[in-house]
Amino acid sequence: MFAAERRQLILEMVRANGAVSLRELARVVQTSEVTVRRDVRALEAEGLLDRRHGGAVLPGGFTRESGFPQKSHLATAEKTAIADLAAGLVEEGEAIVVGAGTTTQELARRLARVPGLTVVTNSLLVAQALAHANRVEVVMTGGTLRGSNYALVGSGAEQSLQGLRVSRAFLSGSGLTAERGLSTSNMLSASVDRALVQAAAEVVVLADHTKLGTDTMFQTVPTDVITRLVTDEPPGHDDRAATELQALADQGVQITVAGGAAGPNSAPGVDSVPAGRQPRRDVPLPGQRRTHGAGPGQQLRSALLGEQPPGERAARVADLRRR
Repeated sequence: MFAAERRQLILEMVRANGAVSLRELARVVQTSEVTVRRDVRALEAEGLLDRRHGGAVLPGGFTRESGFPQKSHLATAEKTAIADLAAGLVEEGEAIVVGAGTTTQELARRLARVPGLTVVTNSLLVAQALAHANRVEVVMTGGTLRGSNYALVGSGAEQSLQGLRVSRAFLSGSGLTAERGLSTSNMLSASVDRALVQAAAEVVVLADHTKLGTDTMFQTVPTDVITRLVTDEPPGHDDRAATELQALADQGVQITVAGGAAGPNSAPGVDSVPAGRQPRRDVPLPGQRRTHGAGPGQQLRSALLGEQPPGERAARVADLRRR
């Protein structure tokens, strides 16, 4: 097959699927991944597609969502490392929510070993991964099934989450930036993710480095609501991901990076954890979280969670005693 024919076929596959791994492209065009990588680089130079670690996607940040088969082949090693670290944040007897996605599916496989755990999810894949875990209770939302990512969405899913309160929400998405936070390409998925966030005291985002700096259409979690980001170590040449990590840290997001110990070139405020080790649970980072003026709902949330500064809490207790 000539180079022009290969590249045309590669372009057609990416346009049809939204995202395709280099391995799959090499299999279809019957050549090596090195040759495919060269073809993808040439197509990117023409503005016809965008390269991602381990694959290629439609050009531009605001692309349509790719399906589960395509996502499952992208950054698989990175997702495994992220899931290993995220599972270390979950404690015995905890109640959590887990959103839909290939990375959260990897997390669910590891949560099967946590005794007394209750997992609320809208993902059939997450539920399937926990179906045979004897010591884990799985609670599924209602809703309408989205076949592309095996998730329940719509008003039924959102209504089933009303009045729910859990300790943590573990979410993934299509893109993550310091400016807009976590985002996704589908409106229905974004709406359910927002409902999951409302049910949790803390929000943990699971995103590999290919999603850092990528902005998609629908915002799900603003940056100032994200408690922690668990990600993998960006390649040395990926300046965009490194810059985004630092910007997130500056805005008060706790960051845990899998893949190696922190070195002299690591961004300040980023906690690197070698593969196979558990993350430290509370890693304070430089910079204060943004605040936009607390409304009544936010003040109630702070009162319930004990988030007031010590002086304010003491004054509140004294006032209650006087009453």
